[in-house]
Amino acid sequence: MATLTLIRGAGLVAAPWKNGGGVTREVAVFPERAGMNDFMWRVSIADVARAGPFSRFEGIDRTLVLLSGAGMVLDETGARAAKSHALTRALDIARFDGAAQIDARLVDGATRDFNLMVRRDAARGELDVWHGQSQARTQHSLSADVALLYCASGQVALAAGDAEALSLDTGDTLRIDMQDPSNALSCTLEGAGAVLAISIRYTQR
Repeated sequence: MATLTLIRGAGLVAAPWKNGGGVTREVAVFPERAGMNDFMWRVSIADVARAGPFSRFEGIDRTLVLLSGAGMVLDETGARAAKSHALTRALDIARFDGAAQIDARLVDGATRDFNLMVRRDAARGELDVWHGQSQARTQHSLSADVALLYCASGQVALAAGDAEALSLDTGDTLRIDMQDPSNALSCTLEGAGAVLAISIRYTQR
């Protein structure tokens, strides 16, 4: 058993970053209406307008996926050995500690990215990319407390369990709240688009 909620990208509200370097649109957060200091997990879309430092979030695991634009390079500095995360092709993924000191360099102009943040002492988050096929259906399995299926490109139809398939355009999200996370939920993907599949499991109730 699961509860399905369709979140249309056209209805997301844009808000400026504190440092003015871009705009963010919150897709979903838990607990509902939680702020930046007390969420358990948060999913958002960010438009990065210029190079600059990322905000730092203690105790948070972050995952970034490039959606559009020429990309960016995230330079991680500080106490640990310096390293860089290059996101230069659509659907490139970077995973890093939210407390890390990160400076973003844009490759060639503004970019848009998908952002998953999970508080590590309360939950675990995983992100996979599902690639649809224009002439065939693909089958997938989800096992989580909450899953979010974000249409990153194209148009797809998603069916979860016994529910009827729902049509998602680029920017739309299907949220699935599962009553029994120990039971895997079967999902069917149809269409040539790409979907970011996020699975969140609570370790703290």
